Amino acid sequence: MGNKTKIIYLCLIIVAILALAGCVPGDGANTPANPAGFFWGIWHGWLAPISLLIGLVNGDIRVYEVHNIGWWYDLGFYVAIIGGFGGFSLFRKGKKGRRSDDF
Repeated sequence: MGNKTKIIYLCLIIVAILALAGCVPGDGANTPANPAGFFWGIWHGWLAPISLLIGLVNGDIRVYEVHNIGWWYDLGFYVAIIGGFGGFSLFRKGKKGRRSDDF
């Protein structure tokens, strides 16, 4: 992979992160009159790691939207956290009980 390709990939990653940063919890999109629902819970669950990093710099940004509809938002949030991050363990290579001389 050439340097030009690496720079293009880096730029695409930065643009994607900035685009996602516009939809983090606490950005003002959800209010008590317009609370976050189930699908916002899923979205915020997927963005939780990014929200955590942005929250270190900006105290208004949270990992979890406080203006939500309740149980349904919570369900969407946890489905995204467990399915998005816990699902990676299904794709791990390797088996339990493998001996070191099997390689």
